[in-house]
Amino acid sequence: MPTHTVKSFDEELKRLMNLISQMGGLVETQVQDCILSLAKRDSNIAERVIQGDLKIDGLEYDVNDLTVRMLALRQPLAEDLRRVVGALKISADLERIGDYAANISKRAVALNQLPPARPAAGIPRMGKMVQQILKEVLDAYVEQDAEKALLVWRRDEEVDEMYTSLFRELLTYMMEDPRNITPCTHLLFMAKNIERIGDHATNIAETLYYQVTGRPLTAERPKGDTSAFTVIEPES
Repeated sequence: MPTHTVKSFDEELKRLMNLISQMGGLVETQVQDCILSLAKRDSNIAERVIQGDLKIDGLEYDVNDLTVRMLALRQPLAEDLRRVVGALKISADLERIGDYAANISKRAVALNQLPPARPAAGIPRMGKMVQQILKEVLDAYVEQDAEKALLVWRRDEEVDEMYTSLFRELLTYMMEDPRNITPCTHLLFMAKNIERIGDHATNIAETLYYQVTGRPLTAERPKGDTSAFTVIEPES
């Protein structure tokens, strides 16, 4: 990070990065715990995630407040401007990830009232993949590493492919036995929320890459979600 003549501006930039790092750490924990609440069928963990969403919302407000004041009073240019605006965009993505983690936990609480569903094991596997991607992009942010951000950006296709596979599996279970419809519907929503967490991690990677290099990622984002075209043939 460059040093500025006005020392207080450096302090504000450092505080902004610290807020994003703090927000990212909370979001990582939220995602980890929402997956754990499903794997362990533990509604107490799920409730903790739901309650924890308010703290993430509060940190997003702090980021918004600081960035608006910095834009108004410091009028940053070039890399500094990208850093301030980038923090604003990244905090919005982190807030949405927190929302998705809370949504997954709400579904986990509902699912825990039902008998265990056989395909539920696939959701934690997908969740662990997204957890790792989120960790990598937040590490890239702390290190301001554009190459690491690019590697995360390329991994989005893996998440999409796993989501498509789970989507097909869950539809098959629902067709096999109508009693599976309610639990599998909850699992479908959970899988979609995890897939969206992956999308927002990819958004952060794109923002970080532009912030560090000054160049946008112009290539088409790799996608592997073909669930919209899935056709399950009924058994004859």
